[in-house]
Amino acid sequence: MVKAREVVSVDVTGSERPILERGLVQVYTGNGKGKTTAALGLALRMAGQGGRVAFIQFMKGWDFYGEIEGLKNIHGLRHERTGTPDYVYRGQESPVDRNEAQRGFELARECLQCGLYDLVVLDELNVVLDFGLIELEPVMELLRSRPSHVEVVVTGRGAPEALSAEADLVTEMREIRHPYEKGMVSRRGIDY
Repeated sequence: MVKAREVVSVDVTGSERPILERGLVQVYTGNGKGKTTAALGLALRMAGQGGRVAFIQFMKGWDFYGEIEGLKNIHGLRHERTGTPDYVYRGQESPVDRNEAQRGFELARECLQCGLYDLVVLDELNVVLDFGLIELEPVMELLRSRPSHVEVVVTGRGAPEALSAEADLVTEMREIRHPYEKGMVSRRGIDY
C-alpha cells in the first residue's frame, strides 16, 4: 500500500508536490439543488491543480447524466457509478439496491484506503445511509481511517447527524424556489 507521504501529484506547472497536507471531510446536504453540482466543481478544481480525484456515484445507474461524459475528459479522474436505472423508493429497496450500495462502499474503501487520490467524492452516499442500504458505522470508520491528506466530499439529502457532527465542513442546500413548482421538468445540461 502507498503511504500518504509518498503520494504526490503534478500541479499545473509540472512540479511534483503533495496537494493537501491535511484532507477534510465535507458534507453537502439539504433539499435544495446543487449538491452534486458543487462536488463536480470541486473535482474540476482539484484536477485543475494536478490532483487525483475519485468520483463515486451511488444510486445513479441511469446513463443520461451529463457528468458521465464530462468526467471522462478530466485527466487524473476516476469515475465509478453504482445503482440501477430505476428510482428507489424508501421502504421498497430491493436486494439489488443493497448490493449496489455495498459495491459502492467497496469502491469507496478502495479509493480512500489506497492513498492515491487527493479528493474522493461519495455522491449520494447520504441518501444510501438515510435509506439504510448500508450501515453508518463502517462508513464513519472508513472516513476516520483514511490517509490524512485525502479530502472527502459526501453529498445527498438526509445526511446522518453523526456524519454532520464529525465533518469539518457542512453545507445545507436550502430550496427557496424551484422551477418544478411551476411545472417545469428536469432540463438536460442543467438538472442531469
